[in-house]
Amino acid sequence: MDRSVNPLPPLPAVRVFEAAARLGSFSRAAEELAMTQAAVSYQIKLLEDRAGQPLFRRLPRGVAPTAAGEALQRHAREALDLLRQGWADLRGGGEELVISTLTSFAAFILAPRLGQFQVAHPGITTRVDVNPRVADLLAGEATVAIRAGRGSWPGLAADLLIRGSYTPLITPALIEAFGPMEQPADLLRVPRVDAGDPAWALWFRAAGVAPPKPAEQHSLGTQMLEVQAALAGQGACLLTPAYARGLIASGALVQPFDLVTEDDISVWLVYPEGRRDAPAIAAFRSWLLAEVAEFAG
Repeated sequence: MDRSVNPLPPLPAVRVFEAAARLGSFSRAAEELAMTQAAVSYQIKLLEDRAGQPLFRRLPRGVAPTAAGEALQRHAREALDLLRQGWADLRGGGEELVISTLTSFAAFILAPRLGQFQVAHPGITTRVDVNPRVADLLAGEATVAIRAGRGSWPGLAADLLIRGSYTPLITPALIEAFGPMEQPADLLRVPRVDAGDPAWALWFRAAGVAPPKPAEQHSLGTQMLEVQAALAGQGACLLTPAYARGLIASGALVQPFDLVTEDDISVWLVYPEGRRDAPAIAAFRSWLLAEVAEFAG
């Protein structure tokens, strides 16, 4: 066949190829695209015949792109992203941005600010997914994610948002009830939310105070719930300073000491490496990093 007659590969084969490369499996690609595995294999063979070289290495379990396949995967993903966006624009709709996020980040950061992003980008429809289960971004379960970790996830790019850090916060009413907070040891007189959290011991040691013996109690699991308990007068809580700014500014909570302890688990914006330049991801990334520079600076 004279390849110069039609220099473009068949779009159905490219769509199948992109799914198989992203998922690392012909069978999973078939499930996603509602096709038979035989149909997926046929489209891949068609594309490989047109390319004149193999695009996948067949593994005992699944497949992996060859060097040529990896190069094509990057271009295919970008092209499909642009095509989706162009089609959405043509139909008068917008691209959907699904944000899988941590509960505390959603409550303290996204909820008060996301409207600004929506006003600036009316063509992008946003949906926030607060779910303790980690979304599989490579499988398309969400567009981007806000994750806690050390910044390394296979196949994903990660931008640091908030460094892991904690400081005690307390209500004015508790200070009135238990006396002024003049030195870190004064916090030992006050009930502490999630007193068994090892972060309390780290903070007290950093303050030069021997920490109390860990208390056995239930853990609330998220900083958002810990703050709610603190606001209800149940005790002092530990909170990431970037999350605390609004509460401190309103006077609802007080930061009695400047000492902030750091953790190696930070908050990151993550997204598939190959989709960095997808319009919705690029817009959200640029906006969120600018917001972070303002409120976490």
